[in-house]
Amino acid sequence: MPRAFGTNYNKFLPFAKLGFHFTLLCHPSLSKNPDRSRFTMVAAKKTKKTHESINNRLALVMKSGKYTLGYKTVLKTLRSSKGKLILISNNCPPLRKSEIEYYAMLSKVGVHHYNGNNVDLGTACGKYFRVSCLSIIDPGDSDIIKSLPGEH
Repeated sequence: MPRAFGTNYNKFLPFAKLGFHFTLLCHPSLSKNPDRSRFTMVAAKKTKKTHESINNRLALVMKSGKYTLGYKTVLKTLRSSKGKLILISNNCPPLRKSEIEYYAMLSKVGVHHYNGNNVDLGTACGKYFRVSCLSIIDPGDSDIIKSLPGEH
């Protein structure tokens, strides 16, 4: 097993406690000789803050606004042009995702691709089941529509 020479991982411990995630990288030119390869720690991109704010805004919509959950009802709200914003989980089937995006483009409604799977989206909605897509009809007290620019 290759060893990392000259790297003290304890110096990254205070940053790890603050919530930074690190990725171990190996320089490609040094990987030919595995015994002498050097590893460096690189801070990963931090998206936790935006993810939490989306979840908080979504929880406020669930409390004070109007919404529909599920593929069929999302298409109904898009056809009747009642939806203001569509959220799609990242493991929604591609055919469904493209159909929702097509209807949203026709009705000029923003689409946000949620950075999590359908279990995460269901949990963010406060439900105990999976949610692959949802349509926000009335945001209520939340400013989720202004904060999430729709990606067409």
